Amino acid sequence: MRSHAEAQVDLNAISENTAAFTRRVAPAAVMAVVKADGYGHGAVPAARAALAGGAAWLGVVHVREALELRDAGIDAPVLTMMAIGADDHTEAIRRDVDVSAGTAEMVRHLASRAKEAGKTARVHLKADTGMNRGGATPADWPSVVSAALAAESDGHLKVVGLWSHFASSDDPGNPSIASQISVFRSAADYAEKAGVTPEVRHLSNTAAAIDVPEARFDLVRVGGGVFGLSTLPGGAPGWLTPAMTLKARLIQVKRVPAGSGVSYNHRYYTPRETTLGLLPLGYADGVPRALTNTRFAFARGRRWPIAGTVCMDQLVIDFGDEPVEAGEEVVLFGPGADGEPTAQEWGETLDTISYEIVTGIGPRVPRSHS
Repeated sequence: MRSHAEAQVDLNAISENTAAFTRRVAPAAVMAVVKADGYGHGAVPAARAALAGGAAWLGVVHVREALELRDAGIDAPVLTMMAIGADDHTEAIRRDVDVSAGTAEMVRHLASRAKEAGKTARVHLKADTGMNRGGATPADWPSVVSAALAAESDGHLKVVGLWSHFASSDDPGNPSIASQISVFRSAADYAEKAGVTPEVRHLSNTAAAIDVPEARFDLVRVGGGVFGLSTLPGGAPGWLTPAMTLKARLIQVKRVPAGSGVSYNHRYYTPRETTLGLLPLGYADGVPRALTNTRFAFARGRRWPIAGTVCMDQLVIDFGDEPVEAGEEVVLFGPGADGEPTAQEWGETLDTISYEIVTGIGPRVPRSHS
């Protein structure tokens, strides 16, 4: 049965975006970050498409996200980037999932879980280089390195990665970028002089992978960029293609007189006799109420206004005298090649980023992959 709405995901775009990054950042490798169900695109199909495009690693946040990939038969290197003590690290280690630690306590916890698993844990030590979120501050870094080396000596873990995260790499020229690179180099130098022999050092996210070549080190972590998105000013460069298109079919069409109030609180009145179309998507599906009265509906080759308040489950479009019919397709965002709105435009209009838009498309909207 044909769905009334769908988020259509172009897997070829994901593969090509990944391949473009792979060429751009070489000799560094690419980690495709497929956390949050692949930024709403579907973690497993997105991971497979990224690997087909040349990604050498996959990144997630939670252990359960990594295990989903393993359950799907994906055996590529996977890193869980958030150090959450309550996660099932025993199973993660048993199934060759790399794990992160930013405190000495977490290092010891992972060593204990590795002993339970009967397997050496592969650990990435995270340095806080100035974001002041996760990871060890410069003052705490020596204790983390010391704990890791002690656990290595006991045979419970191997430090395979050193990493950190930028705060403002999407703000070109921000002085914190150079500062964080310097702090990261110092942290890596300290760890290596103490006896750590990492396979990879990684600092760059999508914005830095694009715009800060000196920060690529051995590996870059590309999340939004894999899906054709970026938080850089103006959005992603032209060599990336957004992979998701949000569309739905009109379920009712009717003519109404001039001056008719539309939707909750009549925040829109028809300027003339007009045709209204009802689209079965609303804020429960990820179309924010703040898109009320914007021209973000695309059909028949042009944009039309969302008329009045976006409801929980539906919204209304003013088609004027266009002879639309129930069952016709409306695109709310896509790559933009045909003039349709993009997730980047949604983000700019709503004072947020495209990542929030695509990850916010709700579970009632089925994903299709092609």
